[in-house]
Amino acid sequence: MNLGRIFVLATNVFREVVRDRILYIIGFYTVILAVAIRLLPEFAASTEDKMFLDFGLAVMNILGLIVAIFVGTGLVNKEIEKRTVLVLITKPVSHSEFITGKYFGLLTVLAALLTAMTAIYLAFLQFGNVPHSTASILIAVIFLFLQLALITAVAIALGVFTSSLLATALTFAVYLIGNITQDLVKLGRLGNNKSIESLTQGLYLILPDLSRLDLKNDAVYGVAALPDSMALITNAGYALFYSVILLAIAIFLFSQREF
Repeated sequence: MNLGRIFVLATNVFREVVRDRILYIIGFYTVILAVAIRLLPEFAASTEDKMFLDFGLAVMNILGLIVAIFVGTGLVNKEIEKRTVLVLITKPVSHSEFITGKYFGLLTVLAALLTAMTAIYLAFLQFGNVPHSTASILIAVIFLFLQLALITAVAIALGVFTSSLLATALTFAVYLIGNITQDLVKLGRLGNNKSIESLTQGLYLILPDLSRLDLKNDAVYGVAALPDSMALITNAGYALFYSVILLAIAIFLFSQREF
């Protein structure tokens, strides 16, 4: 695998996404926060600070998720539909380099988006004199990036062998179920039904447990509310391992396609 070719592919993805005005989402985020910081005190006289902390991180999550899914599912399909993939794979670019380059290109976009939105979010917190823990917010954003990196791998893997529309729907489903897999397992055990219990356990083993990477609520209450260092390291390793496995699956599926 040639790192130079991967870098070129990733750079092209970054430029293409920026050219499609995806980064205008940063301006949209700024407007949403500006409206929220003015309106929330009128609806929550005593809890507006906590609500704004929750709201800022939640909107950041939603916007990042939209980019990861809608762009990720179309990265490979767009090349196939335009037939540009034929030009790329006839050059000295392997299937693994193609998928890896696309993946890291979108991760660069997500990193830029999250960095900009985090800076804007912290500026609003400072401007509004909202009590907060910068360290806990930064840790929560790092884990949000890991969650989006995992979802991006899911989106690319599904986008390799199915249409963009179906891949988008399936990726959203994986995200929604992935956030409640632990609850599904508990529900399956309460039902006293072996079939349902086996199904919920199977879903837990196959689908990513995204709740392990969701620290938004913990970050609102400061560093002390976050999981301990070992749990954070374990959860980060889980996200990286799962992303690598999904990327390997995407490469394998792409190598089996005929153009």
